[in-house]
Amino acid sequence: MDKRPLLSQGILILVFTILAGCGPDTEQETDSDQRREVGDRLTSIEEGLDGPEAIRYDPGQDAYFISNFNGSSSEADSNGYIAKAQPDGTIDSLKFMTGTEEAPLHSPRGMYITGDTLFVADLKGVHGFHTQTGQQLAFADFTEFEPGFLNDVAVGPDGAVYVTDTGQARVYRMSGTEVTIAADSLEDPPNGITLDPDNQQLIIAPWGGGQTFRSITADDTTPRDFISAGSGGNFDGIEPYNGSFLVSSQADTSIYLLGEDRESRAIIKTAPEPADIALDTKRNRVAVPYIELDRVDIWEIEAGQQQ
Repeated sequence: MDKRPLLSQGILILVFTILAGCGPDTEQETDSDQRREVGDRLTSIEEGLDGPEAIRYDPGQDAYFISNFNGSSSEADSNGYIAKAQPDGTIDSLKFMTGTEEAPLHSPRGMYITGDTLFVADLKGVHGFHTQTGQQLAFADFTEFEPGFLNDVAVGPDGAVYVTDTGQARVYRMSGTEVTIAADSLEDPPNGITLDPDNQQLIIAPWGGGQTFRSITADDTTPRDFISAGSGGNFDGIEPYNGSFLVSSQADTSIYLLGEDRESRAIIKTAPEPADIALDTKRNRVAVPYIELDRVDIWEIEAGQQQ
């Protein structure tokens, strides 16, 4: 009997078996490799959160502060609050900071810590809270400037608080409760802002289609081109990281690592759009809030992601 047909059938069966086995395994391996490349999501914080817009890590207490809209982001409803959470995801105090009857939190956004004070951008101005007690220490009213959307805050090398206004495309300077316009009519509406500890300048993340990050200094608030992301857009939170910067991009739901003289690249893929992030300096992690999900994810930054 001629065995060639049987041999051909055997070969075909073997080939189909290999192909069938390779499909799912290859896809699974690719997904696994991708997860390793972008790091690991370690835990989530979500108990009681409602529209978390920003998060800030306090190394002194080893805790997170999370600002929550808890309703509208544009109405004076007095519903906003700031939660205090542990790095393992547990909530210490859901409404740790709420403001006062005269100056309540409405829709708190970006935050910045200096000493024992947490500065918070809100609908009508900037609040200052004691990081350990949650007591409101001060409030600066911005309503005379008709702000469009006060968004993020950072303390400059001069000790003043700089506040971005995405709606009016400007940056304010706040010294005590005295407020002035530091930079106006910016080319791209400013969203996130942070202090560059190496060069003592403030770096501004652009909102909208722009990909150029600009910088200002305390002595010269004329915006200058600092770095271009090359991709992404609708940038939100920005944090200094080992001579580079971590920044959240809502256009492609990613966390980018930006280096002034290095290639910029996405290192974490999030879902959905990431808001104002925080860097856990003790554990080499980045905390990512999602307004839409009422949740914060904690991601590990792997050694291979660092530049």
